[in-house]
Amino acid sequence: MTMLAAAPDAGRGADTGDGQRRLKVSIAGGSGYVGGELLRLLLAHPRVEVAQVTSRRLAGRFVHQAHPNLRRQTMLQFVPPEALEPCDLLFVSMPHGEGLKLAETLFALAPRVIDLSADHRLRQAGDYPLWYGWEHPAPRRLESFVYGLPELHRAEIAGAMHVSGTGCMAAAAIIGLWPLFRHGLVENDPVVIEGKFGSSAGGADPSPAGHHPERASVIRTYEPVGHRHTAEIAQELGAAAAATGAPASFPPKVHLTATAVDAVRGLQCCCHVFLKDPALEERDIWRVYREAYGREPFIRLVKERHGAHRYPDPKVMAGSNYCDVGFACDPHSRRLVVIAALDNLMKGAAGNGVQSMNVMMGWPEVEGLTFAGLHPC
Repeated sequence: MTMLAAAPDAGRGADTGDGQRRLKVSIAGGSGYVGGELLRLLLAHPRVEVAQVTSRRLAGRFVHQAHPNLRRQTMLQFVPPEALEPCDLLFVSMPHGEGLKLAETLFALAPRVIDLSADHRLRQAGDYPLWYGWEHPAPRRLESFVYGLPELHRAEIAGAMHVSGTGCMAAAAIIGLWPLFRHGLVENDPVVIEGKFGSSAGGADPSPAGHHPERASVIRTYEPVGHRHTAEIAQELGAAAAATGAPASFPPKVHLTATAVDAVRGLQCCCHVFLKDPALEERDIWRVYREAYGREPFIRLVKERHGAHRYPDPKVMAGSNYCDVGFACDPHSRRLVVIAALDNLMKGAAGNGVQSMNVMMGWPEVEGLTFAGLHPC
């Protein structure tokens, strides 16, 4: 009789094999797409033991019943949030505003917290009523959070106990535009961004707009104005612009439009900005991006002369933690078009969170994140 190998489990071993104790990590809110990606990454991380994963609705059921790709990867079962026990690091992957209702309990469970929701992304509490429609209940706690984009805030994350996640479109747009604003090369107004994203960005809960007959084959502008990620983009680009001596009273005027396309994973931001110096050439722009990202492990500069993949394409990045950035100079004007693409569930959410965890813990930044994506897919 053939014996089946035992299923690997999150609780495998108390150490990493070299005498180092595994970091005990739990996930508050693990039944959605981001929670599932986070669990997939953490189960394979060589320095981590996943202790608990919560879901009130699915409490008592195996996690692979919500995330079928994790069959035989773990026998963990969902627990209700109230059953969470103390751990070394807690990921919060709950819907916006939901984690705040349990914040005092959650924050008491772990010295380190990475909140992938929007609840601690914005530095100014006054921005929450404008962009999210509610008053932030703990504005002073915002001061303890570092915006979790390692490419911009690596040193701060390394010394932080609390790190926020990023919006997926915000991450792509910020990575694409940050070097230009850091060097003061582009006008603060206008900054026009067209974001195109797949259906997984809408979350795991079904909706009429996500129903397959309604969602398939669409090119549907979902939010022509007022998208929430606008606040993050303006916040981070504004900080970069301020560092050049730009007046604090004149932050970037970001105009973001979100469009749903016929894809499951991935997003692309096409950003239109205007150079201050019309004499800048393509090689000058290349130099700026190479200086900013030449040593970054998860940023790739993509601009080919020929072929189907001349510019960043989210399709080839599925499951990877990369953000690809390219650009094109308009020869007839000062317009510079910057194209950034990523997997919204990875570099736009879970992968970026694990990258931040690695930085917080002083581990190699790429650990657990080396998957290169699929082609074709």
